[in-house]
Amino acid sequence: MADLVKGIAAVPGIRDISLTTNAMLLEGVAGDLAAAGLKRINVSLDTLQPERFARITRGGSLERVMRGIRAAEQAGMTPIKVNAVMMRGVNEDELEDLAGLTIENDWHVRFIEMMPVRNQAPWGEGFPEPESVYYSVQEMLERLLPLGLVPLQDRIGQGPAEIYQLPGAKGVIGFISPIGNKFCDHCNRLRLTADGTLRPCLLVDDELSIVSTLREGGDITAMLKQAVLQKPEGHGLEEHHSPNGRCMIQIGG
Repeated sequence: MADLVKGIAAVPGIRDISLTTNAMLLEGVAGDLAAAGLKRINVSLDTLQPERFARITRGGSLERVMRGIRAAEQAGMTPIKVNAVMMRGVNEDELEDLAGLTIENDWHVRFIEMMPVRNQAPWGEGFPEPESVYYSVQEMLERLLPLGLVPLQDRIGQGPAEIYQLPGAKGVIGFISPIGNKFCDHCNRLRLTADGTLRPCLLVDDELSIVSTLREGGDITAMLKQAVLQKPEGHGLEEHHSPNGRCMIQIGG
């Protein structure tokens, strides 16, 4: 992985490299990744309860994840971004605790609405029915605003999150709301898949292959512009749209 990061960092024009990870193996490699050029990490962390974490992740260790986060922080990969998908009947009771991580840590904790994309089959014993777990950003804000949560005007990284902060906190809180407060009008993302296609939107099937042009040493500027033009006006989740081909979990968020 460090060699891959080093190779990407050597490409002219690359200014920032981040890694989305479950952080299970991060403790042992954080220093090497930082030395290779990795700037930031995004970590999935839906709960602060060890037993609940193991159940949600099907066997993961919260202690290992937290050690990995601290190792990345010590290696200079800041700010740490923590992604929490809030789910009714699963972890919404930890909303305040997760938000509280920002008080003593210069972290970006981002609360994400559950998106109904290929996850509607039963999740197993002890979990609610998938169609009942949606927890809106409006409900999250209603619970956190009495704690003194205040909005910040600047978007961090020009991403889809609406940014807030608790009084005196070192870090910030973001809300990513694809359904409750549709963010498509300011989405600026393109995804490059492992097999060399550009995906204008994770939630539609359109893909534009650039791998042949890249291998031939061609200019892909026009293809990048075309991919931007192919971005849809909306994701269609409210109409229960879901991609027929590759889905989010096969591409990356």
